[in-house]
Amino acid sequence: MDLKSLLAKPFAQYIHNRINKAKTTAVADQQAIFKSLVRKAMNTQFGKDHQFSQIKSYEEFVKAVPIRDYEQLKPYIEQIKEGRPNILWQGKPIYFAKTSGTTSGVKYIPITKDSISNHINTARNALLCYMAETGKYDFANGKMIFLSGSPELERIADIPTGRLSGIVNHHVPKYLRGNQLPSFETNCIEDWETKLDKIVEETIHQNMTLISGIPPWMQMYFDRLTEKSGKSIAELFPNFSVMVQGGVNFEPYKAKLFESIGKKIDYIELFPASEGFFAFQDSQKEQGMLLNTNSGIFYEFIPAGEIFNENPTRLSLKDVQLNENYALIINSNAGLWGYNIGDTVKFVSLNPYRIIVSGRTKHFISAFGEHVIGEEVEQALMKAANDESIGIIEFTVAPNISQDKGKSYHEWFIEFENVPLNLAAFIEKVDDNLREKNVYYDDLIAGNILQKLHINVIQKNGFIDYMKSIGKLGGQNKVPRLSNDRKIADALIPFIQGKA
Repeated sequence: MDLKSLLAKPFAQYIHNRINKAKTTAVADQQAIFKSLVRKAMNTQFGKDHQFSQIKSYEEFVKAVPIRDYEQLKPYIEQIKEGRPNILWQGKPIYFAKTSGTTSGVKYIPITKDSISNHINTARNALLCYMAETGKYDFANGKMIFLSGSPELERIADIPTGRLSGIVNHHVPKYLRGNQLPSFETNCIEDWETKLDKIVEETIHQNMTLISGIPPWMQMYFDRLTEKSGKSIAELFPNFSVMVQGGVNFEPYKAKLFESIGKKIDYIELFPASEGFFAFQDSQKEQGMLLNTNSGIFYEFIPAGEIFNENPTRLSLKDVQLNENYALIINSNAGLWGYNIGDTVKFVSLNPYRIIVSGRTKHFISAFGEHVIGEEVEQALMKAANDESIGIIEFTVAPNISQDKGKSYHEWFIEFENVPLNLAAFIEKVDDNLREKNVYYDDLIAGNILQKLHINVIQKNGFIDYMKSIGKLGGQNKVPRLSNDRKIADALIPFIQGKA
């Protein structure tokens, strides 16, 4: 065992024990964080506007602080950008995480001296838990990809501003700098394809042991490596043993990724965002990710069906139930209050509190009252694909609305690894699976309000070409699974190979 892995062993055990202890105090920790957040923000502009000095309970907080998205929080953000202190949190943020919003354009998410540890330590804790549980430490001695946006930061009101991954890049501990790839200079490259080629060049002859990123990016990276070398990833990197991923549901990508690698390896799932690092996979033996209940964030949960209600039900952690879809709401020491991050989660365990990400609150189809969500379309497709040994590279779904009764339908755009020999039969299976998942969709099909779904076969690399055409190829950008409009669907029409 080399020095780094030897030194990691006692630290991993210490962190693992501390996290296991925190699992038993999650509800109490959440209550303590709630009280601390309200107390510390009492004299901020937001705290004064919402009478934090009068809040003594969660119920009073719910009455005082409405649910907000970025657009509704933006007036406070603008004051911070003008250089004013004590607006959402004490003092000024130490960073702005700059991210693209679907409705708000560019978003500037504050990161404070109190919240930065949540972003830095959670990924570390996931790796240390993996080490402690599995006894596998050797990957710490090899080269690791920590893909990031450009670490070059601009300044807004003298606050360093950039992509969260670029900000975090500045906080990689010194003892890992020698293991980290790609180089700082390569991470600064803005053009995605140029950057990817440079990453391949820098890593193809290295002893890669850990690779992290969102699954679509990792697949592009693996494909490029194989094109250049003619070898599988396992042949190129025989010591590659851990894959760290997050940002999208892993299931649709898993089979193709492992096929590209050429062997099964361990993987660790994370749930990071610019607004906070919410959960991480703490065990290879259990389903789901452990909710980060003691890291400066107080969580609220709204039943997904109520998220657009004027006064939705708001639950704290102690009141959640298994297998219910909830919109995730956060209040944090970054100064985000009643903030709807746009993701839905489902608890797969309450002891400890483990979740899966089930979809996006804005990614659904309800053009006909069916309210189909991302989890349902993913499960309907993957069940049919697994039954038929069909590989799925990427897909998205949109409504196709006709004025004639019984002529409307859900239109799917799928890039297959191998197109089904009998596409009509495959469509039948996917449609039946979706009808089982969603009773409203089933009623609309049975009542001849909707036709059965249609599938457009997207040409090879069609989704990559589409993302390139809109300037969102690579990095943390991903294709929404569902849209309630035709914007993405219409843009994909030039990439159709065949239609059924």
